Amino acid sequence: MNVTVIGTGFVGVVTAGVFAHFDNDVFALDVLADKINSLSKGEVPFYEPKLSELVGEGIAKGKLTFTTDYTTAIKDADVIMISVGTPSAADGTADLKYLKSAAASLAPHLKDGTIVAIKSTVPPGTNQIVREIIEKSTSKNFHLVSLPEFLKEGSAVDDTMHPDRVVIGATDKKVIDLLLALHEPISGTRIIVSPESAQMAKYASNAYLAQRITFINQVANLCEKNGANIDEVTKVMGADSRIGSHYWYPGLGYGGSCFPKDVKELAAYSLSINEGDGLFVKLDELNDTRIPKLMNKFEEKVGGFEGKTVAVLGLSFKPNTDDMREAPALKVIPILQQKGAEVRAFDPKANAIARIMFDPAVIVDSLDEAVRNSDIVMVLVEWPEFTTKQPEYFKHIMSGNYFIDARNQFNRREFENSGLTYIGIGQS
Repeated sequence: MNVTVIGTGFVGVVTAGVFAHFDNDVFALDVLADKINSLSKGEVPFYEPKLSELVGEGIAKGKLTFTTDYTTAIKDADVIMISVGTPSAADGTADLKYLKSAAASLAPHLKDGTIVAIKSTVPPGTNQIVREIIEKSTSKNFHLVSLPEFLKEGSAVDDTMHPDRVVIGATDKKVIDLLLALHEPISGTRIIVSPESAQMAKYASNAYLAQRITFINQVANLCEKNGANIDEVTKVMGADSRIGSHYWYPGLGYGGSCFPKDVKELAAYSLSINEGDGLFVKLDELNDTRIPKLMNKFEEKVGGFEGKTVAVLGLSFKPNTDDMREAPALKVIPILQQKGAEVRAFDPKANAIARIMFDPAVIVDSLDEAVRNSDIVMVLVEWPEFTTKQPEYFKHIMSGNYFIDARNQFNRREFENSGLTYIGIGQS
């Protein structure tokens, strides 16, 4: 099929690369000429495992073309997927300006019968807004559907090729059949729902996962007061098949490009329909206050940060990505500096971005450089480069002995046996 993806951010590039891999003729469209020029050379402007290879393959096979030209990208498209950003507005609601702009720009170039699929995360009811925009500039018949994505940064290529489910928000049988055919090489359960249900399901899925993280962090707070160990508690909970052992991440809260934004937008949406006293507002509040409260606890346990050198390990919001949107480091490092600490920070992939966001002198080039002669080591992200290190490594090159494991990835007993003072999450 002829597929056009509008928006070459994270979701757009992955989507375009995967559908090109399955021998569709794909145009990836963006208004940013510099980005399109780089992508046309196979240069992906962010780190995601397997993605550069996938893009290079699509370009080499002649199946993937990057362009800024709407006429070229739209005129022959059977399916158009809008994957532009929907950042949160000042009031917390989803800002649809990029989506509206894309709809207005594509409309004059549509061929009859094209499927326009909204892949961006948007609140239910958005399809009607987009339909009205498109109908102002075309008399052609078109079909408007929802195709939400559920991929994760760090495993996006595999998630797109082998998802748990493919959700198609559409009601016309011919359209559904065509979209099923387009997704045939992709594994996963097919779920056909209304566009509104598809869009609500995307928000609800992310909010539920964010809730699991927030819930277990609240339990961890109690464990620190009563002698229980959060890792043992989650082991017991996970043995219940109704609960499961997956996705318990006690730590500094949820971050990244999706969970914080989507929970805030769901909270704002709840307020807009007079449901503002519900869970989502509180969920957002608990996550926003999580790091400052933990940092106060850490400060007390290490006898203050003033005058101490702190090695901060992990600057992206999770492993296998260089994305720093809502990363814990963005709050942790300023707090440390405000409290008088000298910070040396390192990340295997996010250093270049971090040097733009912080004083470049704070970011060092290696793990050794960050840890050497530090008084405190603080691991914020469970990169394998960190978690595979033995306690003797840290003990040998540190000056102090405080080791803060904000992801509960290290063996407490081993670190304490080596003479380090181990501080984890949810452990008294």
